[in-house]
Amino acid sequence: MEKVAVIRKEHFNAAHRLHNPNWTDEKNVSFYGKCNNPNYHGHNYDLEVTVIGEVDQESGYLIDMKTLSDLIKEEVLNKFDHKNLNLDVADFKDLNPTAENIVVVIYDKLKAVLESNLDLEVTLYETPRNFVTYSGQ
Repeated sequence: MEKVAVIRKEHFNAAHRLHNPNWTDEKNVSFYGKCNNPNYHGHNYDLEVTVIGEVDQESGYLIDMKTLSDLIKEEVLNKFDHKNLNLDVADFKDLNPTAENIVVVIYDKLKAVLESNLDLEVTLYETPRNFVTYSGQ
C-alpha cells in the first residue's frame, strides 16, 4: 500500500530567552544577540504537523483530522501558547528553547501519543523565513 501524508497547521505565541548558563554574559550576548534579552522576547510560531502512513481501507482515513487537531491542542498548544517557554514549560527547565530544541520537544510529545505505525514530521516556523523541521532522525 502507498503512503499518504496528512498535514495539520496550527499557531501559538510564546516568549523565550536564548541563554547558555555555562557561558559568560558577554559570550551569550555576542552569540545570541537580541535573542539573549534578559526580559525575554516573543514569536508568533506557526506549526505544521505531518503524519505519514497507509490509509485505512475501511475508514478511508490515515488519521481523523479532528483527532490530530485534538492531540496537537492537548500536547502542544495548551502547554506552549501564551507561555514563557523558559519559565512556564518544564521541558525547557534545563534545555535552551531554540527553535531546534522546541521542534524536537514537540515531535517527542506527539510521537508518544500517535499510533506506532504512523510516521511523523514536525515543522516549526519562528518567522515566515526561519523554520526548522524534525522527523525523528
